[in-house]
Amino acid sequence: MGDNKKYISSDELKKHNKFDDLWISIQGKVYNVTDWAKEHPGGDIPLMNLAGQDVTDAFIAFHPGTAWKYLDRFFTGYYLEDFKVSEVSRDYRRLHSEFSKAGMFEKKGHGVIYSLCFVALLLFTCVYGVLYCDGFWVHMFSGGLLGFLWMQVAYLGHDSGHYQIMTTRGFNKLAQILTGNCLTGISIAWWKWTHNAHHVSCNSLDYDPDLQHLPMLAVSSKLFHSLTSQFYGRKLTFDSLSRFFVSYQHITYYPVMCVARVNLYLQTLLLLFSKRKVPDRALNILGIFVFWSWFPLLVSCLPNWNERVFFVLTSFCVCSVQHIQFTLNHFAANVYVGAPKGNDWFEKQTSGTIDIACSSWMDWFFGGLQFQLEHHLFPRLPRCHLRNVSPVVRELCKKHNLPYRSLSFFEANMWTLRTLRTAALEARDFSNSIPKNLLWEAVNTHG
Repeated sequence: MGDNKKYISSDELKKHNKFDDLWISIQGKVYNVTDWAKEHPGGDIPLMNLAGQDVTDAFIAFHPGTAWKYLDRFFTGYYLEDFKVSEVSRDYRRLHSEFSKAGMFEKKGHGVIYSLCFVALLLFTCVYGVLYCDGFWVHMFSGGLLGFLWMQVAYLGHDSGHYQIMTTRGFNKLAQILTGNCLTGISIAWWKWTHNAHHVSCNSLDYDPDLQHLPMLAVSSKLFHSLTSQFYGRKLTFDSLSRFFVSYQHITYYPVMCVARVNLYLQTLLLLFSKRKVPDRALNILGIFVFWSWFPLLVSCLPNWNERVFFVLTSFCVCSVQHIQFTLNHFAANVYVGAPKGNDWFEKQTSGTIDIACSSWMDWFFGGLQFQLEHHLFPRLPRCHLRNVSPVVRELCKKHNLPYRSLSFFEANMWTLRTLRTAALEARDFSNSIPKNLLWEAVNTHG
């Protein structure tokens, strides 16, 4: 090489892709992060998913500039001999650098203050409506406000998980526990665990947990081959029960979204009381205890069981709009099987995401996540900047002939239903030899 540096090839780097032997490359320098993976704030799964690769783009996307100074202690002394930077990666890094120099990652606007005040108003109105007002419809309206509160709180929890929305890390963690665990009953630890994996492996059927919803939903017939979930470490079995549910998923999609929170509560409890290492486990459990104290107590204040059941259902149905939004951003986008690759970061994000077009006055409603591609490319960018950077991202996609899909809320629903219907019809194909149970035979023998 003409210098005194030590080099290894990409093929040699790929061999170090195990939990007990985990190497990565950043800008051509090779790092051993085997021990660090256990302490990594973003969890070990994102590192493991990209192990044995150059991960420069992903590192830039998720870490502030201050993180670079911590890398030297992991340096192996090796450099990547065949290190190359694609044109699209070069443009992406240039764009990220421009945003950083402009201070955009630090300028968060006043959205957090407005959101917190709005959440407090919603909570006060909901509690007042339940405790001090009579009438069925007033109570249902209060339930709707609670569902709407959960939507806005989820955006705050999401923002606090990606960047520091409060003045210090301690206050930021407090905001996460309050907004996530205490007010919604969904653990911020669970959310970070799944969400970081989702960002790194966007729309990989076997690596992205946000696409692994068997037996209820399947976005691709590739899931009919009982793939192994690399996230959960178990087989995504496509059996007769899965086939039955998936065959009607385009019909059951909205009802399933209305009760999706039940699954999130269950996933929270499974993680917090598992043997897996969970950051701030005690705080998360305490926050969940707070939720399951005030929420049942509030519901019990309603005059009868009919109103209590309808109150909960109303809150779930209103909040289902958010669950639907999250699926619209990805279900109808391109999917793939296998581990994410570090050298096609920009391409994978454009391929796996769909934006929701709306007027600027509706940005608060979608929490900034209608700009899904922009968020995936720059996850640390505060939501107040996403609309401003959207034209730049669109031009970059056009330059490199990459998809930039921005659909209206209605169009995105149609795309998603079409994707689900296509998979449903493929699931009904009797040439696919899945064992059938009696229920399947009874319903489908005559088509």
